[in-house]
Amino acid sequence: MRFINAIILALLSLTLNACSDNSTSKINRREVVERHIVKTEVFDPNSPAQVGNGEFAFGVDITGLQTFAKFNTMSNWAWHSSPIPGDLKLEDFKGKDLTDSGRKINYPIIDQSDITQRRLGAYLSANPHRLNLARIGFEIKKSDGSLAHVEDLKNTRQKVDIWSGIITSRFEIDGNFVEVLTAVHPKLNMIAVYARSPILRDAKINVFIEFPYGDEKYYAFNVGNFNTQNSHQTNLISAKSNSALFKRTLDDTEFYTAINCSTKAHIVKDQTNKHKFHIIPDSDVLEFVCQFSKDYIPLADMPNAEETMQSSKSDWRNFWLSGAAIDFSNSKDARWRELERRVVLSQYLMRVNESGSLPPQESGLVCNTWFGRFHFEMIPYHILHYALWDRFSMAEKCLQIYKKFLPTSIERAKKQGYDGARYPKCVADFDREWPHPIHATLIWQQPHPIYFAETEYILNPSKQTLDKWKDIVFASADFLASLPVLDKQSGKYNLVAPLYIVSENTSMHKTRNPTFELAYWRYGLSTALKWQQRLGLKQNKKWKTVLDNLAPLPIQDGLYVTHEGIENMWTKYNFEHPALVGIYAFLPDTGIDMKVFKNTLAKVSQNWDFNRTWGWDFPTLALAAARSGDSKAAVDFLLHSSKGFQFDSHGLATGGPFPYMPSNGSLLAAVAIMAKGEMFPKDWQVKSEGFNPYQ
Repeated sequence: MRFINAIILALLSLTLNACSDNSTSKINRREVVERHIVKTEVFDPNSPAQVGNGEFAFGVDITGLQTFAKFNTMSNWAWHSSPIPGDLKLEDFKGKDLTDSGRKINYPIIDQSDITQRRLGAYLSANPHRLNLARIGFEIKKSDGSLAHVEDLKNTRQKVDIWSGIITSRFEIDGNFVEVLTAVHPKLNMIAVYARSPILRDAKINVFIEFPYGDEKYYAFNVGNFNTQNSHQTNLISAKSNSALFKRTLDDTEFYTAINCSTKAHIVKDQTNKHKFHIIPDSDVLEFVCQFSKDYIPLADMPNAEETMQSSKSDWRNFWLSGAAIDFSNSKDARWRELERRVVLSQYLMRVNESGSLPPQESGLVCNTWFGRFHFEMIPYHILHYALWDRFSMAEKCLQIYKKFLPTSIERAKKQGYDGARYPKCVADFDREWPHPIHATLIWQQPHPIYFAETEYILNPSKQTLDKWKDIVFASADFLASLPVLDKQSGKYNLVAPLYIVSENTSMHKTRNPTFELAYWRYGLSTALKWQQRLGLKQNKKWKTVLDNLAPLPIQDGLYVTHEGIENMWTKYNFEHPALVGIYAFLPDTGIDMKVFKNTLAKVSQNWDFNRTWGWDFPTLALAAARSGDSKAAVDFLLHSSKGFQFDSHGLATGGPFPYMPSNGSLLAAVAIMAKGEMFPKDWQVKSEGFNPYQ
């Protein structure tokens, strides 16, 4: 209790004391971070404040809980599948044969002419979907006994102290104050809440927890079906005066939820909703924790709220004092504060949402996009920054996905007649593809495992790293060498249809030799050959032959183009991802013509529709400009006015379905590379430390 009282005094204050916890460093990290503590006075149903640990996150509204906004409680392990209709069997999904390249290959694509295949495809698309574990909020009664609405709150204030990972909220109802502290345990799927108010004791305010069923929504900002009671079960399996343990059953999904109060309170069922319970305080202070787990939770072993907040404070302090740091405050350009704000808040959000055991979905643990699934091609744009900011350990857990999915990826390639491993595009927590033409034929995710292996080797050039990644690297390279088709007349290996490219806006049946993919193929094969050399192995002749004879990057009128033979490139296809600039952005130089590249970048800068692009495109453009010597253009891209690259008060970014975390992750990666390479304009006078070298 002493700690929590101290936090109230410290966090409710709107005056920040700039003291340093790293006196030996040239950057006062606490000062940099606390410049951008988030302070809010208005209710915003579209921007949650979050606490979390990368594996689990809890989004709150202006009250410090999920009282008026149906924000989400999400974890990487929480998935749900609806029962499949009784007349359908998953094993009856047939896919579709394509013969564009002269090879008959079966792809996971829905045959739209067959109603059974359409129904199976629809089920496979929506299942599994990520689950909202529960909604936890205040039930507030006004003096007349009616339930309060958000408009009834007065003098609302909230502070997200990103230095400690604790959210402090204060509001008034009928002239009575309510103060709330909210945090998440750094290791457990657990929230901790401390609330204080004179109206807690007289039952004018209590806390509710409500459990939803899953939903099959492609995009869901408010996740979960709260309108059905008979499709799922909430069983109270253990209860004491101030604690309760629930077992949740949603079809084949089971998990536990435990509530433990360290102040006097009692837990009761809601009278009308069997999936809703109330925590009724017996004093003017309510202090409790709520934990979620796939496994049984012993109530006696749970940390209390004070211990959890202490752990949060210590853990977040250690985070900010680890890895790299950057300080823009000496810059003459007035935009420094906004760029620094984006960088600091992005670090917080990435750690809260995207440092867990699975590659992140596009919206992290804020809400569901693409049914809550993650995209293999986007993994670098979520987590590459951890390696560059010297926090690679925060990426290692989710990178295990390549090892986990290696057997099924080898099986996928073999069924299609290829060597090596072909990784999927869009999946959940196990390797079953969502059937879709883009998912089936997208290819630029295939060199990613080699890219990450080389990234780790740069950080740790050891036999241990080589042994850790070699099977994945070699299986990936086998596929890279197997996919291109040899043109016997020209002697060149070509990337041919059916394929979708990075921009996904050209026909999969007509696209040939896409520029970015060709450059990435060169990188992947040449790097795999380096790995063989490092391990003292004999050079793979197939890899070398394909590498040496891969089709050249397509050029038209002195400019690189999206793919070979494309027509009306600069009028019809000047939108979506300008991936052709990516050949000299996050990719190292693979032998490009710098004069052609600079002319291409200039053309893209002048001619692209930047209101029809995605958030991660702007850091890619910035890095391409910076590496080409135009640091001013690089900063302009990082602060571009496009509606597709904006950051709200909590740092949540646009750039795709909102929020779009690849905007945050790619921003951090680009800033790291620019800082390490001293690529910022001279008048910015950027101070940085601890950044790792780039490939």
